[in-house]
Amino acid sequence: MTGSVQRIRAEAAGPYEVFHTDCPARDVVDHVTSRWGVWVLISLRSNDLRFYELRESIRGVSEKMLAQTLRALVQDGLVWREVEPTTPPQVTYGLTEFGRDIGEPLTELFDRITRRLPPRDAG
Repeated sequence: MTGSVQRIRAEAAGPYEVFHTDCPARDVVDHVTSRWGVWVLISLRSNDLRFYELRESIRGVSEKMLAQTLRALVQDGLVWREVEPTTPPQVTYGLTEFGRDIGEPLTELFDRITRRLPPRDAG
């Protein structure tokens, strides 16, 4: 009996309805595709970075916006956060397996765009 109850619950839950405003998957998509979310995922694709290294790698982002973006991506399970108990604390960020999986097509998109743009003038 327990198995049938669980199966009914799973079937009732169904797929995510991403076009509904209350869908949790939509929140993740919003965070990933936000102005700074894309850049965080691309910046962390090859190295784990400390907060200030990440801020320096993403030109134009404020500390406040980077902190908000990282908080959302950590909560979504795309980015991990590690705090070293030093004075002051050193905080390092990196991509989770989920974050690497999501970041891969973003990196491919970025690479395709930069390959298709005309060459930049050296002067």
